[in-house]
Amino acid sequence: MQASTNPFRVATNAHALRTLYFVRAAFSLIWVSLLLVFVKSSPTITGFLLLLYPAWDVAATFFDIQASRGTSSKLPQYVNIVIGVLTTVAVGVALKQNVPTVLLVFGTWAIITGLIQLTLGLGRRRTLGGQWPMILSGGQSVIAGVSFIAMAHSPTIGILNLAGYSAFGALYFLLAAFRLGKAQAIQQ
Repeated sequence: MQASTNPFRVATNAHALRTLYFVRAAFSLIWVSLLLVFVKSSPTITGFLLLLYPAWDVAATFFDIQASRGTSSKLPQYVNIVIGVLTTVAVGVALKQNVPTVLLVFGTWAIITGLIQLTLGLGRRRTLGGQWPMILSGGQSVIAGVSFIAMAHSPTIGILNLAGYSAFGALYFLLAAFRLGKAQAIQQ
């Protein structure tokens, strides 16, 4: 029996991913709250938060790899890690320039990682179920990325637009965690 169809392995992976999704949702909600508090009062803290967001995604992707041991190819996750590290560096460079450059970096990152999330969600749907929120989130991320790039050309748009993106991400992670729990209960 393949590892991806082993009921024990599927249940273990589903439980680990569900936990990770709850942690990712909590992180996003805390990040949004802090961004809303500090964006107008502290450029230093805001800059740190902007660097932290893609760096956290890298760490969460490492946990995702651990949570999905014995399943399909990890290539999308490893690509996501490389892209996240490059994005963190690019955000650091963009912060020294201006807000539109930061939005361009986040937009490009959102498009690429959205496509990766779509790929992972579609692949996991077959073995784990409960992935439609992640599939929707990947699609929404691509659309958000395109809008960030478009917004970067408007002088009145600011960093607060990223808060909505992260808040929707938290919602999708919560939905995926609950949906994965429901799918896991049905399989048992």
